[in-house]
Amino acid sequence: MLDFTLDPAGSEPIFLQIAARVRSAIAAGEIAPGARLPSTRALAARLSVARGTVDAAYAALAGEGAVLTRGSIGTVVSGAVGARPGPVGHTPFMFGAIPASDATPPLPFRVGLPALDAFPQRLWSNLTTHAVRGFQAADLAGSETAGVLALRQAVASYLGAARGIACAPGQVLVTAGYQGALTLVRHVLVRAGDPVWLEDPGYHLCRQALETAGARVVPVRVDQDGLRVAAGVAAAPRAKLAVVTPTHHCPTGVAMSLPRRLELLAWAAEAGSWILEDDYDSEFRYSGRPLPSLKSLDRGERVLYAGSFSKTLFPALRLGYLVVPAELAAAFLRAARLTSLALPALEQTVAAAFMRKGHFTRHIRRMRHLYADRRRALAAALQTVFGERIRLEPAAGGLHLLARFPGAADDTELVRRAAAAGLAPSALSPLALAHDCGHGLLLGFANIAAEEAEATAARLAGAIG
Repeated sequence: MLDFTLDPAGSEPIFLQIAARVRSAIAAGEIAPGARLPSTRALAARLSVARGTVDAAYAALAGEGAVLTRGSIGTVVSGAVGARPGPVGHTPFMFGAIPASDATPPLPFRVGLPALDAFPQRLWSNLTTHAVRGFQAADLAGSETAGVLALRQAVASYLGAARGIACAPGQVLVTAGYQGALTLVRHVLVRAGDPVWLEDPGYHLCRQALETAGARVVPVRVDQDGLRVAAGVAAAPRAKLAVVTPTHHCPTGVAMSLPRRLELLAWAAEAGSWILEDDYDSEFRYSGRPLPSLKSLDRGERVLYAGSFSKTLFPALRLGYLVVPAELAAAFLRAARLTSLALPALEQTVAAAFMRKGHFTRHIRRMRHLYADRRRALAAALQTVFGERIRLEPAAGGLHLLARFPGAADDTELVRRAAAAGLAPSALSPLALAHDCGHGLLLGFANIAAEEAEATAARLAGAIG
């Protein structure tokens, strides 16, 4: 069963090749409805690919309804006995179902969330009231496509002071978070079939978003110095775009070294390519000197810089920003008119006031100290509870810890056990596309108070064994 070969040099991503082969086998009746597919680990070993690649293939098939995931039983072919599913063509949106969210408090270890308990809600409420009272009739008609000018001015000022980025408000577009920025980049810079470098392992939603645009994703290995530029050049020397997280790699937390940054910029200038810098979590660094942004080193104007308020303020705000080279500003404004029209003016006005009055800088400073305490407390608690059964891989910044458990079950199984106990860590291995990064758990610490760290670590130990 599932005896096939892959074409690493083909234009179609490996995970889509796997999904197509499995789909064809189902359609031909070679795999009966109800039959169990090989485990992701077994199939990855058989095909000599990363396990995350097979995970992505199975997720695509599950999104189509071709297979079902049944916990400990594994992945099985759907359909009634004797039925033969017809062939299903690939569409850009054939990904696994997105779990519904709710308004319950965040579960321990959930990644990607700031400390919601420490946000100054009363101050934000007062600024909101003041903004509403100050609105004129013209303000109710809608906001500018690029974003409220006051917020774009505040962002440009902040980036100049905090990240060394010299930009005019006309180069700043307010977006619906990072995904909104990525949508604009896709529309303006990426065409179907264009090769795009992505860090491997990397942010899965970024990969999926690019694939919906028909981009040919080129996974590029990340090591202790960040993206291996030479590997990217060997795989796709004229890639249209490289998407990177140089300050705090998602998910390992490593920072791209200065030589690698300069090498990446030199490649982009020589190849005429673009770089999208996702500078998430750059505000939260706990050791060493702050790292310059890649954009601040960009003399050739090849870098687009994306930031978000989701982790510095709160995710429900759904505001981010994109800084583009001056020569691209008009094209991005046209794309914004076609894709998003304009974001709500009230939230932008409040965020602008929060920054202009100095509250943003003070909030970041307070959160940095709070996160350092919570990070230190959780790391110590995990080491105490697990002892030699855990290995924490240090990172200078960010809002999560990377923990490895030598000799334990694979990380997706550990996540399943933790979820059953009301905990929400994330697995590392499924984030790899072509290069195995091993197994580990991503443990968010922002919403775990220091005094709760040991009890929470004990809950995790009880859940995963």
